[in-house]
Amino acid sequence: MSTRAEQYVADVLRREQVTPHLVRLTLSGPGLEHFLSTGIADEWVGLIVPGQFQSRYYTVRSWDGVELSLDVVVHDVGLVTEWAKGECVGDQVTITDPKGSFAMPEDAAWLLLVGDLTAMPAMARIAATHSASVPTRIWAEVPDQPDELDGYLPEGVDITWLSLAEENSSKLAAVVERIDWPEGDGYFWMAGESGQMRAIRKHLMRERKLPSTAYDVMGYWRSVAARQPRAVDPGPIWRAGKAAGKSDEEIWADYDQAREQVESP
Repeated sequence: MSTRAEQYVADVLRREQVTPHLVRLTLSGPGLEHFLSTGIADEWVGLIVPGQFQSRYYTVRSWDGVELSLDVVVHDVGLVTEWAKGECVGDQVTITDPKGSFAMPEDAAWLLLVGDLTAMPAMARIAATHSASVPTRIWAEVPDQPDELDGYLPEGVDITWLSLAEENSSKLAAVVERIDWPEGDGYFWMAGESGQMRAIRKHLMRERKLPSTAYDVMGYWRSVAARQPRAVDPGPIWRAGKAAGKSDEEIWADYDQAREQVESP
């Protein structure tokens, strides 16, 4: 039986420059007739653009059964960036089945969302879906001016805008370590640069001692400076941990310990 993900061909119906660094693509066409949303607020799809064979993953900003919107962060270069910055309306693209990981417990007393510009589409959709039922706070680290994103996040949400450091490197890990956490049990969601996410995952497990059901932390991208060969391959550690019946926290702790042993002088 084939396990290949379902793919859908779609036409680029509209292109909108939301901010200097954010482009909204609206897709439609008969190829989306059988596309089904997961209903998960941070769901994403793989996007394959003309002339490419590799997919890049983007949050589904909205899907109304006919039109699907993706908000794409544009950089100086990239598989999708150069295409999305041009005249792409009328082009055909391929998307994959949607997947999502946001899993806030029904009895959560609060919701904290932290992310950089790549996380903005997901944070916007999560807040629009859940902020009416649970107090929600957002920390957003963006290169654009906050007024350029006016209205992007829903009203009634407590938003802290964070500017990028001069060297354009994320400081989200330090921000999270200074958060004044609400009382009670809630849900923490965060996405951004992988190195920052690794530090935060360790903080949540070791310092905050949160169970894995209380947070979701995802690396959406890796900085160029961080793209070095891994000192420790996480694959064997992950497989061995799962075979031993270990929890995700225990497996991450094993991985961190292995890295510290290799990297220590």
